[in-house]
Amino acid sequence: MKSMTVAIAAFALSAGAALADPVTGTWKTQPGDDGNYAHVEISTCGSQICGTLGKGFDSAGKTIDSPNIGKKMIWNMNVDGGGAYSGGKIWAPDRDKTYNSKMSLNGNSLEVSGCVLGFCRSQTWTRVK
Repeated sequence: MKSMTVAIAAFALSAGAALADPVTGTWKTQPGDDGNYAHVEISTCGSQICGTLGKGFDSAGKTIDSPNIGKKMIWNMNVDGGGAYSGGKIWAPDRDKTYNSKMSLNGNSLEVSGCVLGFCRSQTWTRVK
């Protein structure tokens, strides 16, 4: 019985690693309207991708305190394959707007774009880790 439990636990751990998506990790945003930028922690949320605001920085690169740290920034992003993601939402703290979003992964660059009421914007994020 004990060996069966160990085998099941090992399988569950290896399955979780196999399901990791290449976009998961920490990403540095481009500066927003206010000159600040952030690190966003992207992970899998079930079969979708989500992201949380990790750290905030001012234009000089100094860490800033913000009530937005820990807030969900990306949610309901579908994995389309081939580095493409769509159907999700992204929240932009500099404008306090939520956009219908898509993302495109190319190595250590992540093109993030979104639109709300016909107004669109995009950024290229770089992988931190």
